[in-house]
Amino acid sequence: MPSMHWTYAKAGVDIKKEHGVVKAISGVIKRQKDLRGFCGLFELPFDPQHLLAISTDGVGSKVLIAAKLDKWDTIGIDCIAMNVNDIYCVGATPLAFVDYLAMEKPDERIAAEVGKGLEAGAEIADMNIVSGETAILPEVVNDLDLSGTCVGYVSKDKVIRGEKIEAGDLVLGMKSSGVHSNGLTLARKVIEDAGLDYNTPFTSERSIGEELLTPTRIYTEVLEILKRCEVHGLAHITGSGFLKLGRITDFGFDINNPLAPNEIFTFLQEKGNITDEEMYKTFNMGMGFAVVIPESEEQEALRITKGKIVGEVVPKEKGITVGDVTVV
Repeated sequence: MPSMHWTYAKAGVDIKKEHGVVKAISGVIKRQKDLRGFCGLFELPFDPQHLLAISTDGVGSKVLIAAKLDKWDTIGIDCIAMNVNDIYCVGATPLAFVDYLAMEKPDERIAAEVGKGLEAGAEIADMNIVSGETAILPEVVNDLDLSGTCVGYVSKDKVIRGEKIEAGDLVLGMKSSGVHSNGLTLARKVIEDAGLDYNTPFTSERSIGEELLTPTRIYTEVLEILKRCEVHGLAHITGSGFLKLGRITDFGFDINNPLAPNEIFTFLQEKGNITDEEMYKTFNMGMGFAVVIPESEEQEALRITKGKIVGEVVPKEKGITVGDVTVV
């Protein structure tokens, strides 16, 4: 039996306090645009027909698991994915990427392995890595930290902001590859508290650590959906789980037919004695991306992706629910 009832806050990440930090920094920055969406948009003085989209994110504490296993060749994919998936959320196409690698000490072998992942992610997203920065910071970082910035573009008349979302719209859920690059602080605490090791077998083919290092899925098919379907909203389900749906609209969501959670989520919930509500507020629970579409687009959207219709948009007062679980 787990020694405690784990939550993300007990593991060290309090979402409410994190929101306070965001408000604190944004409250003193005056030269800013709307920060509600998943990435920023800005006009080009020489091209009035298009907007540039820009997103910055990192791999987070997933690097600690990479360090435990000395396996560095996939976290670059996560770095690309966390940024590119956010770019997709406004209907934009990824264009270019820059990376930032901070290391405790110079290590050419590890740097090359990280580069393999970055190259693989850029290939999947069909974009170029145009620059980057490497810093050696022995008194600031342990092992390494990896982050990056992605720039994309979108026609002004094709921007997805969520303002067309209405009650009755359908939610197309797209399967995640696993934990992705969020909630790893809680996952690590659960594993450590249970007395397990990252080399402990998870399946006959891979260890717990290898399962957690499964790269974040890059949802390239979103671009095809945008070309062929009317889309009202797009959400990348990352940190804070299904609460991310509230980032694109004030409407509520009834996820009454959710995708089945990956086995790793069931494992973590059992080992950490975590409530259903906490799981859906922390992890993607098998749905890494959500597309909001009018009912008329259901069949076409399903032909493009292997996802499924997981629920619908409901009035604001009904909140966000997943089956019998009230998320908010």
